[in-house]
Amino acid sequence: MNFEEASTKEYLLTNGIGGYCSSTISGANTRRYHGLLVASFNPPTDRMVLVSKIEETVMVNGSSFELSSNQYPGVVHPNGYNFIESYACSIENVTWMFNLDNHRIKKTIEMIEGENTAILTYTNLCNVACQLQLMPLLVYRDYHGLFYQNDKYDFYTEQLEENYFKVYAQYQTHPLFIKITKGNWVGEKEWYKTIQYKNEELRGFDFEEDVRSVGKALIDLAAGEKVQIIFSTDQIKNTVAKARKNFVKNEDYPVFINDLIKSSRQFLVKRKSTSGSTIIAGYHWFADWGRDTMIALRGISIATGNKSEAESILKTFLSSLNQGMLPNRFPDYTSDEVEYNTIDATLWLFIALHEYHQKFNDEPFVKDAMPQLVDILEWHIKGTRFQIHVTEDGLLYGGEPGYQLTWMDAKVNDFVVTPRIGCPVEINILWYNALCIYNFFSKEILNEPAAYFETLAEKCRHYFNKYFYNDKDYLNDVVIPGAYVDNSIRPNQIYAASLPFSPLIKEKQQKVLECVTENLLTDYGLRTLNAANPDFKPVYEGNAWNRDNAYHQGTVWPFLWGEWAMAYLKLNIFNEEACRYVWEHSKPLQHHFYNEGCAFGIAEIFDGFQPQAGKGCVQQAWSVGMPLAVFLHRDFKWSLIEY
Repeated sequence: MNFEEASTKEYLLTNGIGGYCSSTISGANTRRYHGLLVASFNPPTDRMVLVSKIEETVMVNGSSFELSSNQYPGVVHPNGYNFIESYACSIENVTWMFNLDNHRIKKTIEMIEGENTAILTYTNLCNVACQLQLMPLLVYRDYHGLFYQNDKYDFYTEQLEENYFKVYAQYQTHPLFIKITKGNWVGEKEWYKTIQYKNEELRGFDFEEDVRSVGKALIDLAAGEKVQIIFSTDQIKNTVAKARKNFVKNEDYPVFINDLIKSSRQFLVKRKSTSGSTIIAGYHWFADWGRDTMIALRGISIATGNKSEAESILKTFLSSLNQGMLPNRFPDYTSDEVEYNTIDATLWLFIALHEYHQKFNDEPFVKDAMPQLVDILEWHIKGTRFQIHVTEDGLLYGGEPGYQLTWMDAKVNDFVVTPRIGCPVEINILWYNALCIYNFFSKEILNEPAAYFETLAEKCRHYFNKYFYNDKDYLNDVVIPGAYVDNSIRPNQIYAASLPFSPLIKEKQQKVLECVTENLLTDYGLRTLNAANPDFKPVYEGNAWNRDNAYHQGTVWPFLWGEWAMAYLKLNIFNEEACRYVWEHSKPLQHHFYNEGCAFGIAEIFDGFQPQAGKGCVQQAWSVGMPLAVFLHRDFKWSLIEY
């Protein structure tokens, strides 16, 4: 296996509280976000990299073999990737088999559920004894940052008992506990400088870091013997990783769907501030975002049948309503305030609640939420933050200069790439759905028809058709009634065919689907802008400015594949042929899931032109959640599909 190939294949292990372990198969970190132990000190936020990686040397029959790899300026050292005979990734662990001149060493990494604890196990599969040297390389930094040699961090080591240590980067910092199950520890401090992270360089960021060694373990391993080294932010009590919860294999599903469900569990985390569950939007750098959570929840928790989990997530966000709005995101740090700069997250709440009700028929929960739903509607009608209000035509307007409120929210310094001030098409489809869903709940659960909201929904439907459906048989992207029309061909119109209530008749929905399919559909999702548009950016690459300017100007988003698939299935009444077609169309995403980027993950985005390698976050919640929402839909006909 060559270094380039091995260093593009990433793995991710998570612990259910926001922490994780992640790197590449080569052993070389290629991102600042990679680390053997990235701990969350205020779940799921306040994440810090504590253990960058580990250097391993095996001595057998008088020969020495270094198993690790690092990228330094102009050179890769050591070259441990040359000894990788095979590897296997799963959601629970990663395993390597190293072949050292026909002497084999097995290495496994796993994390403990609910703890900031990583466990490495080395097994001597040689028929002779060997010596293993393990040298952890430490840092102490925020996971968005980088670490450099300095006098501030001395990394003081305190021995608690034999082969069990506590390391403080400096006085009163979070301690790191290190334990080895056999061998001897030799304390020696050394800096390893200018390790390079190539993915950071490609993204236009600083990409060099210094890491600190505080000692190494010397372990004699007899043939067949194993040793573990454990890293934790807590006192180490056991060395057995706990099994992932809430997953039972369904024999009626293909392997991909079961694996997708297991993959989705990586996003489910506990939020300490609310004592409830929430969804991490993506790894490695996102926390929990309102919009992403409401969309991903539909597949990750509702479609998979995890009722208590879905209820907890909904309660987490309902408890944070303010002026009729859900948070755009919870901050990374406890000192920061919750942000409310989103117009669509709150409206997605109605979709999530509707699907929750359809799946679980939990009328008491929905009934308890009804006063909050009324509050949301009333705030939007009279007006809330960022000029969000209902116009005289019954459409929902929002936006102020300098703010990005829709999911197309790229912003570079003070420049908003796609401001979309006015009445965006998906916002008004969501607004129409919010009104219809409230009316549905009002009749079904309260037995009280809501005449006012029914009238407003009908008004919205009428003027939506007047202002959005154009003479080319697709939907304008943004309008300001009587003043402005943006008729760019974007994927936001697909919601008129995919969501439960459409303001369009079926014939118009079909035209919208045809436009999206012809102009925006790729193997991996929908383009955010059609290629014929002069603003189309074919490649997502370069520094932050270049990347953010391409983010929603042609870049492909896999989560939108789910909306396209749902629209296609609904318009074809989930017939056998449609189900087969959608399953076959998912094959490139399936290949990506297993063989490209992050193992058992679906990337955030792909290039707009000739999409191939995943980009952005390597594992994105709604990229995984939306295919689940499609394939676990109650009308999807698994029994008729060959797989």
